[in-house]
Amino acid sequence: MLLRRTIIGGVLAAPALAQDAGFPSRPLRLVSPFNPGGAIDVLNRMLAERMAADLGQPVVVEARPGANTIVGAEIVAKAPPDGHVFMITTNSTHTNNPALYRELPYDAQRGFAPVTLLSMGTVLLLGPAGAPYADAPGFARWAKAQDRPVTYGSWGVGSGGHLYGETLRTRHGLPLEHVPYRGEQPAILDMLAGRLDVTFCSPVGAKPQIAAGAARAIGMTGERRSAAMPDVPTFAEQGLEGLDMPLFVAAWAPAGTPAAIVARLRDALLRAAGDATVREQMLRQGQTPVLSTPEELAARVARDAPRWAALIRASGARVE
Repeated sequence: MLLRRTIIGGVLAAPALAQDAGFPSRPLRLVSPFNPGGAIDVLNRMLAERMAADLGQPVVVEARPGANTIVGAEIVAKAPPDGHVFMITTNSTHTNNPALYRELPYDAQRGFAPVTLLSMGTVLLLGPAGAPYADAPGFARWAKAQDRPVTYGSWGVGSGGHLYGETLRTRHGLPLEHVPYRGEQPAILDMLAGRLDVTFCSPVGAKPQIAAGAARAIGMTGERRSAAMPDVPTFAEQGLEGLDMPLFVAAWAPAGTPAAIVARLRDALLRAAGDATVREQMLRQGQTPVLSTPEELAARVARDAPRWAALIRASGARVE
């Protein structure tokens, strides 16, 4: 079905593309609203390299982390809608931030043109290898036995990692205290140094530390095990429900970008994401490639945003 959809999209876009034969006329900026070296940033750089060959212009990745992707998203929302600036980001930008922040420097619903879904992902909870627990039930028992708050890291207030931890705190009674970071790598380093008890992170961030014997995977979020780490059971498998909310990665252009240019960007992304090396990288990160039409991406946000908003309200998550 995906192959058929992609071919049909290319055929339908062809007449319109002829009207924008000058695109791209200069190097493109792929805004990556995450720290360099993080899971999405690594993926963005691989996609950019392959898109450049397709589009005939350099695609420069611009890492602009901060404020749970708001810093990078604002750049894209305010860029000229000519396709030369776009972003690849997680669902938090569109499903979480509108409920978390009283005001945003852009309209999350109307400020962007959807391009395509790229993947559905999972996140794991990482702890030190020497910790006195080996799985999620053991971690829960240990946490409840402490006479202090147990700290956990995430990549920002209102992010998936933050809300997963809030679910463990409110639904399962774990005495957790959130510590937000500007990216997963700083949180992992603090956890390894003993300044943080545990942290949520991607498989690509966790696997080197696990392989080195420095860290241990406690549990995986999502509805099913990740192909990247099939030996790590989900929290639900271990008896801790509520951490199955889906995360996704998607591409967006500024609102008002002509449909023909959106189609050209999407076409280049589809080919880049179809590269065997890129797909392997996605799977290593715990992401399942899931490409879409712009309309399907818009529908996904419309479906998921109320669920995340309800979780934010129930958890009491606030911007710090």
